[in-house]
Amino acid sequence: MHSPIPGLGRVMVFLAAALASASLAVPENREEEGVQYGQVGTDVTLSCAGAHAGSPVQWRRAGAAALPEGSAIWQGALVLPHASLATAGTYSCHGEDGGLLHAVSLQLGYLPGVPFVSCRASDYENFSCSWTSSVETFLPTRYITTYRKKSLTGEEKRRNKNGHMGPCLQDPSRPGTCTVHGSEFWSSYRLNITEVNPLGSSFRLLDITMQAIIKPDPPEGLVVEPIPRAPRRLHVSWKYPSSWPKEPHFQLRFRLQYRPVIHRSWSVVETVNLSEVITDAFAGLEHVVQVSAKDFLDAGNWSEWSAEARATPVRDPATVASEETTTDTSLESLAEEPSQAPNPEPINHSDPLEKTAVLVSLGIFAFFVLAAVLVITILIWLRVRKHGKDKTKPHNFLVAATHLKALPKAQIL
Repeated sequence: MHSPIPGLGRVMVFLAAALASASLAVPENREEEGVQYGQVGTDVTLSCAGAHAGSPVQWRRAGAAALPEGSAIWQGALVLPHASLATAGTYSCHGEDGGLLHAVSLQLGYLPGVPFVSCRASDYENFSCSWTSSVETFLPTRYITTYRKKSLTGEEKRRNKNGHMGPCLQDPSRPGTCTVHGSEFWSSYRLNITEVNPLGSSFRLLDITMQAIIKPDPPEGLVVEPIPRAPRRLHVSWKYPSSWPKEPHFQLRFRLQYRPVIHRSWSVVETVNLSEVITDAFAGLEHVVQVSAKDFLDAGNWSEWSAEARATPVRDPATVASEETTTDTSLESLAEEPSQAPNPEPINHSDPLEKTAVLVSLGIFAFFVLAAVLVITILIWLRVRKHGKDKTKPHNFLVAATHLKALPKAQIL
């Protein structure tokens, strides 16, 4: 059924917030014994409670030779115009004989501002909110924190027409925070944070959804270990944060970042497992590793990075053997006694196998050079021979023509 009055639920929420603020703010406005509060920039009047009507009184300020500039006494009361923070202090009124009639401690400040509020859920069963004041009031301040569930089921609406309301519980050991227990992951909530001081109150309403504010705590138990006989690999493992309920319906996925200590840029890998093998580590270099978590369905935000863990991959056996051989050779050469007579023979550091390879390479190169020279020689010879034949043919033709011209005509016929 729909409510006959449109927006009744919303009106009730604002009314409840106003009543709560008013009921808790009124006692604060009453002057405490010997204390009076005032707003900076306004005229403040201090009354002399023990004075008789019409009797002259004197006002004094503790620790000062004179009253603030511009102050005046009117009908036994002290008026402080445009009071500033410097006007605060302890004032006393005295009778004609100098006897003390009344003393009051004046505290000055500002009205509360609308607080800044942010909320976060470290799991899907509870959420916490924190706040800071937008104005430094210089006065005693306290907070009223309540919430209302916005999306109600039919049964909840029948049981409570005004919606499910309750306090956001404040923890004295964590000032500026409150927690709502037993929240539902798929529900929406309206939070009311009201700031109250002796001069008045101010509040902020904040609508939140659990999916938007979910932010797990960092994973715990991060361990990084080198893998034997694998110079470029590190095995990394971790655990779910202890604040995340261990149920199969809401899983986490993880993001792993790592780098050598001497480098600044990170490599990042995402996984749904509780362990991962880094396959591109630098052998022999110490690496720093961190991991963060997020809801498996990508709701909310990534957690903060976990504490660092460090490990160094094993060194490459071939590299280690080479370095050991070089070290042993250097030590042996240093241990040998240097010869006094010069050695006329040059020192030969070449390997026999290397010599053979060089000789074979030179032989193959010489073979190709000789073959190229032979081919070029043959081509030149064929060209010269062909050119000689071409020059001989015209010469024979001219000889025959001359011989025919010298014969008698009858012989030619």
